[in-house]
Amino acid sequence: MLDLELSKPDPRQSARDYVYDMLRDNIIRLKLKPGQPLSENELAAKLRISRTPIREALARLSQEQLLEVLPQRGTYVSLIDLDQVEEARFVREQLEPAVARAACERFASDHLVQLEMNVLLFEKFVGEKNYAKLFGLDIQFHETLFAGGGKERTWKIVNAMNAHLSRIRMLSLASEFNWSTIVAQHRAIVEAISGRNPDEAERIMKEHVTLILQDQEALVRKFEGFFKPR
Repeated sequence: MLDLELSKPDPRQSARDYVYDMLRDNIIRLKLKPGQPLSENELAAKLRISRTPIREALARLSQEQLLEVLPQRGTYVSLIDLDQVEEARFVREQLEPAVARAACERFASDHLVQLEMNVLLFEKFVGEKNYAKLFGLDIQFHETLFAGGGKERTWKIVNAMNAHLSRIRMLSLASEFNWSTIVAQHRAIVEAISGRNPDEAERIMKEHVTLILQDQEALVRKFEGFFKPR
């Protein structure tokens, strides 16, 4: 039986957009695992939505390479593509240190409070070993960093490229890799922004966005079937 984490529909959303957002979130959070088959009929029955918006949402996810449609065989959640992981990491490595540096000169005070609260919650859920909450907080931390510096549109571009990287990040958190390092780096970035120390903020962020490289080889070995062969 299809195991989905269902979000509450936004009344302003179309059925197609709701299905798209919900499935994308389940793919990224690995509720839908790489290689797992998806059926229009099963989704329609599970969601109580007609097949047309489901088909449209699946087509959009296929265009984003999160689903793979194999003729005569069906639709499957795509395997994690390490080339796409590397490209997303490259973009973040170029942009996020610059965003962290700029934040030391211009950063909304309410967003700084949000970052501080985020770090406190991250520490709490590290103690509880709640990797699902940690994943959400990690994304929220980076989104808040962009928003506080007035770079919301830039974040949308980064996030659109992030799907394959996010899945490997989820695997890393679920495997308890580097939790203490992540929270220490988040805390240090907030302290650098608060203290208006751009060199330190940039340095720590460069270390932070390349952290996944330390985990990648071990994750590929541990979850070999989740990754697209190179």
